[in-house]
Amino acid sequence: MNRRSFLQTSAATAVVAASGAAARAADPLKVGFIYVGPVGDMGWSYQHDQARLAVQKEFGDKVVTSFIENVPEGPDAERALTQLALQGNTLIFATSFGFMDATVNVAKKFPKVKFEHATGYKRAENLATYDARFYEGRAIQGTIAGRMTKTNKIGYIGSFPIPEVIQGINAVYIHAKKVNPDVEIKVVWAYTWFDPAKEADAAAALISEGCDFVLQHTDSTAPQAKAQEAGNVYTFGQASDMASFAPKPRVGSTIDNWEPYYKLRVQAALDGSWKSEATWGGIGTGMVGIGEITDAVPAEVKAEALALKDKIAAGSYHPFTGPLNKQDGSAWLKDGETPDDGTLAGLNFYVEGIKAELPK
Repeated sequence: MNRRSFLQTSAATAVVAASGAAARAADPLKVGFIYVGPVGDMGWSYQHDQARLAVQKEFGDKVVTSFIENVPEGPDAERALTQLALQGNTLIFATSFGFMDATVNVAKKFPKVKFEHATGYKRAENLATYDARFYEGRAIQGTIAGRMTKTNKIGYIGSFPIPEVIQGINAVYIHAKKVNPDVEIKVVWAYTWFDPAKEADAAAALISEGCDFVLQHTDSTAPQAKAQEAGNVYTFGQASDMASFAPKPRVGSTIDNWEPYYKLRVQAALDGSWKSEATWGGIGTGMVGIGEITDAVPAEVKAEALALKDKIAAGSYHPFTGPLNKQDGSAWLKDGETPDDGTLAGLNFYVEGIKAELPK
């Protein structure tokens, strides 16, 4: 090869290499999500998917998002996460508590992939966690239910007896009791996040016990429909607004707003600033939203609930403020004392006054 042909060949190679590098630089960030329920559940998974769509709109061709819905917690979650990683997703969100161990395992196998796990507590160099202070919204719901109940019986559909659910039950009871000393709370465990039939049965059981408020930490609108059928029972939207059941039985809601967090973390992955950290946001950060309180709620009760919301958002009031005892009567929090986040994250008992038995 003479010098001229060598230079031509080298120049051509350089052009190809440069164009290849440019193409690689322009490759979109692939972001994957797994959901425990269907995107149409109008609750938990729906809200996560709405945030995914907002990410896609915000970043345009800089990202490509995908999701796998109806993923059972356990081995199926590990397979779904592995599938997303093998498909080239380099940022993956696992959006249910029971995905925790599966996410830990898959993160070990794919150290160059960034993983985010919702509501869990296990982290690694390439695994972050994020959660919302749902109990803050429950305090507001407890205030409304305590003021409005005619039977003095509030029902609660629990998914699984894990800390975030126990926090909510306690917060509802504490704040209902503050405004109505005669109130009691009854709990039915559905042992599912999303199963409309089981959720409807749980709601029916609570209504049959005289509960005229039914709250839930499950994902479907089945309890709303059951309350509407009963005619004299109130509910709150869970995770999303569930506004199709307003103004009654749904008189308010807690809304999980994941959009700002997802945008922040995708931007961090794009600009190289992503790192493993734990995030726990609430009303003050906008991660927990309070939906419209309808006119079925008396004006003075609505004003009281919104004032409580403002105090929580400002940080001037904590829903778990002593004096508070554990269910067995032993001391938990002294007058004016509040728990640290570690204590709340491991909460495994009911507060004094709740008569229901907590499953082990």
